[in-house]
Amino acid sequence: MRLIANIARILVGLEFVFSGFVKVVDPYGTGLKLQEYFEVFSVDLPAFSGLFEIFAHQSQLLSLIFCATELIVGVALLFSFKMPTTAWVVLGLITFFTFLTFYSAYFNKVTDCGCFGDFLKLEPWTSFYKDILSLAVILIIFWFRRRYNEVPFSGSATFIATIVAFGIGIYAKRYLPVLDFLPYAKGLSLPEQMKPTGIKPIIEYTFLDKKANSEIESIEYLMDTAQYKYVSSIVLNQDKLSPKITDYAATDIEGNDFTEESFTGNKLLVVVKKFEKITPEEISNINGLSKSLDFESMILTSSIINNIPDADKLPGTVYNTDEKVLKAMARTNCVLVLLKDGIVKGKWSSHNIPSSNKVLELINH
Repeated sequence: MRLIANIARILVGLEFVFSGFVKVVDPYGTGLKLQEYFEVFSVDLPAFSGLFEIFAHQSQLLSLIFCATELIVGVALLFSFKMPTTAWVVLGLITFFTFLTFYSAYFNKVTDCGCFGDFLKLEPWTSFYKDILSLAVILIIFWFRRRYNEVPFSGSATFIATIVAFGIGIYAKRYLPVLDFLPYAKGLSLPEQMKPTGIKPIIEYTFLDKKANSEIESIEYLMDTAQYKYVSSIVLNQDKLSPKITDYAATDIEGNDFTEESFTGNKLLVVVKKFEKITPEEISNINGLSKSLDFESMILTSSIINNIPDADKLPGTVYNTDEKVLKAMARTNCVLVLLKDGIVKGKWSSHNIPSSNKVLELINH
C-alpha cells in the first residue's frame, strides 16, 4: 500500500506542477477565465453578486496566487513536504476544480475551464472526468497523508518553487509570458493562421435501422434507404476545422479595412488596451523607437477612436481591433508587435522596449 500511496503522490505532484506551470507563465489568461466564472456566478447567484463582482475585479491578482499555488503544491507533493497540510490543500484545490468543471459542463456556461491554460484545450466533460480521476487518486494521498516520509531538503525545494512560481508570474504580468501558447506568438504567421485548415470534416451519422428498429452510428453515409433512415449527424473534429485566428481585423475611423495592409512589408503594431494607463515615459520610449525606424507604425485599440485622449502622442494611425483579439495579442496593457509580411518577428512590453538595432536585426534575420 505504501508503494501505491507514493505512486499516487508522484502522479498528482507531476500533474499539479505541469498544470500550474503552463498557467503561471501566463496568469493574465487564467485571470480572464476566472473573471468569466465570477461574472457567470454573479448572474446565476444574484444573492452573492456583490461578492462575485469584487472577485471579478481582483481576478488578475487571484490568478497569480492561484496559479503559483498550484505549482508550489505540486513540488511539495513530489518532495513529501508537510504532507498532512499539503494533502488538505490538494484536496481543497481538486474539489474546487471539480466543481468548476462540472458547472461548465452541466450548465454549458464556460465552455473552456482553462485547466491547462492556453497550452491545451479540453472539452468541459473531458475536464470534469479528468478531475474525478484526479480526485480519486488524491483521496489515496489524503488517506495516507500522515504516513509519508519527508524527503531531505523538501522545505528548501518548496521555498525555491515558491520564488520561481511567483517570479515567473510577476515577470509575465509586467513584461510578457516567457512561453506564448497563443497564435500571436513570435515566429508565427498571422495570415497563414487565418486561412482554412484544409482538414476534412469527420462526420458521424445516426441512422434508424428499419429492420432492427434501432438507431446505429456510422462515419459513412448509408445509401440503402430501404433499410436505413437518416436521423442526424455531428462533426467530430469541429474544433480542428476553423483557422486558429478568425477575428483579427484592423479598421480605420471610417470603417475601412486595413487588415491586409498590416501584413504588408514591415510593420510595428502598437497594441493598446487602455490609453489612460500609459505613462508619459512609455509614450516617449515608443515614439523614440518608432522615429528611429523607416517603416510604418500602426496603433491597434478597441477604444472608440474619436474618444481616445492623447492618441496623437503615439506614433502612427489608430485602428480599431476587437477587444478579445487585443487581449490575446497583448498580455500587458501596451505591447509592441513587430511584423514582417505578417510574421511575428518580435514582441515586447512597453516596459522593455528594444533598441532600433535589435528591431532591425530581427527584421533582417
